Amino acid sequence: MLRQLLSFAAAALIGATLVSEPAAARTLDQIIQAGTIRVGINPNFPPMSSYGKTNELEGFDIDVGNKIAAALGVKAEFVPTETAQRVPYLVADQIDISLGALTRSAERAKLIDFTVPLHTESMAVLTTDKNTTQKWTDFNSDKYTLVNMRGNWSVDFLKDKLPNAKVLLVENNADTVRAVAQGRGDAIIENIDFFLSFTKSYPDVKWRTLNDTIFTNYDSIGVSKGNDGLRNFLNVLLYDLHSSEYVNDTWKKWYGQPMLKPVVPTPYF
Repeated sequence: MLRQLLSFAAAALIGATLVSEPAAARTLDQIIQAGTIRVGINPNFPPMSSYGKTNELEGFDIDVGNKIAAALGVKAEFVPTETAQRVPYLVADQIDISLGALTRSAERAKLIDFTVPLHTESMAVLTTDKNTTQKWTDFNSDKYTLVNMRGNWSVDFLKDKLPNAKVLLVENNADTVRAVAQGRGDAIIENIDFFLSFTKSYPDVKWRTLNDTIFTNYDSIGVSKGNDGLRNFLNVLLYDLHSSEYVNDTWKKWYGQPMLKPVVPTPYF
């Protein structure tokens, strides 16, 4: 019994240490010498990344991760993470970089470092030709039903900004698009880049995206705090990948449409 208690106490101490003290991150040279780079991805987030028909990982993040590995001359080791695990995995040195639509924010910047943006995500309106609205605020009426996903932060945002609109909550991105395609809802107001690929399942629907963008977030590659050698390498590589249109072309490959607000490459970091 005493041994079990001591083991439990030791495990608790190790866990507390991982939370309070960041683990030493692998440097750029150590990654190259190891021959692999550990890439955090979310495998439940198509078409960013997911398991395809052959049960192999595929998607935008998988292509980008392999491109980064090739530039380093190593292999990509993809590590599945959930959204909430991306920053803790970096802090605990469980991964070298994090993809998975990691939005750059001041709060996260206290814990990890960010590269220049890899892509954007824009909050805007996805609807059909069955309504002629031109502004997102036009949906503040009880004649419209907005479709959203349970648990999304935007549910509360829209309740606050468009209190008169009716709301239909569903389980995932595919269900959200299906509800609008079937006429059970009028529009989706969200980071709609992530919904557009699902519209391909309904080719008979005339989809519309409004130019009235509400705001745009910038998503970067996350690295451990102070891992400047790796971050500087990625910044140089991202400039090349944006300038050569690799990022935009890969985005269109998986989403079927251009990024709503593409990243403008800059040579200064």
